[in-house]
Amino acid sequence: MLQELEAVFDGTALQLQVPLNLAAGTRVRIIVESVLPNDVKPPKTFLKTAQSLQLQGEPDWSDKIDQYLYGETLSDND
Repeated sequence: MLQELEAVFDGTALQLQVPLNLAAGTRVRIIVESVLPNDVKPPKTFLKTAQSLQLQGEPDWSDKIDQYLYGETLSDND
C-alpha cells in the first residue's frame, strides 16, 4: 500500500500532519524529500482565480449578460 503524507521534523522525530492508516507494528519504508516553503502553496480559491484573470467589463454585466454575450436586446426577444 502506498500513502503520500507530509510531516515536520522537530529536531528529533517526524511529526505527521495526518494520522497513518496502519496497524501498530507494521513495517514501512520511508523516503524523505525536503519540501521548500515556497513549494507548499495554499490552494487557490475561485475568487483569487477570477481576480487573477483581470477581466474588464461593464458594471451592469449581471443585469445584461445576454446582451453582452449574444448581442440580444429586449426588443430582439419580443
